[in-house]
Amino acid sequence: MNKKISVIIPAYNEEQSLPILLDEIEGALSGKFEYEIIVIDDGSTDGSFELLQKRAKSDGKIRVSRFLRNYGKSTALSEGFKKARGDYVITLDSDLQDDPNEIPRLIEILESGYDLVSGWKKNRRDPFSKRVPSKFFNFITRILTGIKLHDFNCGLKAYRKSVVKSLDIYGGMHRYIPVLVCKKGYKVTETVVNHRQRKYGTTKFGRERYFHGLFDLMTVLFLNRYTRRPLHLFGIFGLISLISGLGIDVWVLFLKYGFGEPFQKHMALLVFGVLLLILGVQFISIGLLGEMIAKANIRSTEIIYVETADRESPSS
Repeated sequence: MNKKISVIIPAYNEEQSLPILLDEIEGALSGKFEYEIIVIDDGSTDGSFELLQKRAKSDGKIRVSRFLRNYGKSTALSEGFKKARGDYVITLDSDLQDDPNEIPRLIEILESGYDLVSGWKKNRRDPFSKRVPSKFFNFITRILTGIKLHDFNCGLKAYRKSVVKSLDIYGGMHRYIPVLVCKKGYKVTETVVNHRQRKYGTTKFGRERYFHGLFDLMTVLFLNRYTRRPLHLFGIFGLISLISGLGIDVWVLFLKYGFGEPFQKHMALLVFGVLLLILGVQFISIGLLGEMIAKANIRSTEIIYVETADRESPSS
C-alpha cells in the first residue's frame, strides 16, 4: 500500500535557496512516492512568496501559505502540521543545509516501527560559534529529559501523521519536538543525516535564541511532568518553605525560653521564619488550585492512542 508524504518547509527570506530546494525534493521523491510540498512563508520580506506563488501555479504538488509577519519556526511548523494530508510527514529547513535525498531512508526507518525519526547532524557544516552552544544545549536536554538523542533541533525529521496531529507547539518549542513526542508515548529514534554548508543568506537566529531555548526547555519539562499534577511541583517548594520557617521559629522560641534571650535580639530571624511559613502555605495553595484546574480540564481526547491500521507493515 503506497503512503502519501507531506513535506513541510518553513521559509523566511530564502528567495535564492527555495527554487533549488524544491527541485531537489522533486528529484528525490518523483516516481517513488505520492507527495505534496507545503511551504509556510513566515512573513518573508524578499521575493520568496512571489517565487513560491509562481511555482505553485505551475506545480500542483506545491501548496503555499503566508504569514503577514514573522511569527517564528514553531508557528510555521504548527500551521504546516495542520495542513498536512500525508500518511508520513517530513520537515526540513529552507536554507539547503538539509539534504532531501535523505527522505527515502527516513521513510524506511519509520516503516520499521518508529513514530518519529530525528536527523543527527553528526558532521555539522556550521561555524564554531553555532556548533559549541548546540552541543551544550543538546547535552543539557539529554540530562534533564533522559532522552538519548544527540541532536534535538535538527530540522530534518520524519513523522507519522498521527504524531504531528497530536502536537501543539508554539514559541520555540520546535527545538524540543522529540521530547514532546517521546513523552506522549511514541517511539522516537535518530539517524545520522548529511548536513551541508549554507550557500545563500545568513542564519535567521541570533544569540538570544540560547536564552529563549533555556526557557522553552523549562516550559516543556513543566508541561510534561506537572500539567496533570501541579501540586507535586508547588508542594515540594511549599514543604521546604514550611519546614524551614517552622525550624527557624522553633529555634527562636528555644533561645527565648531556654536561655532567656529577648525576642528583640532575634526579631529579624523570627520575622523571616514567619514569612517562610506564609510562603509555604501559598505554594501549597497554588498547587491545590492547580490540581482543581487540571482535574476540571482533563478530557478523554487528550489520551493518545494509535489504531492498528496506523502501523501497517511495509508489505501490507
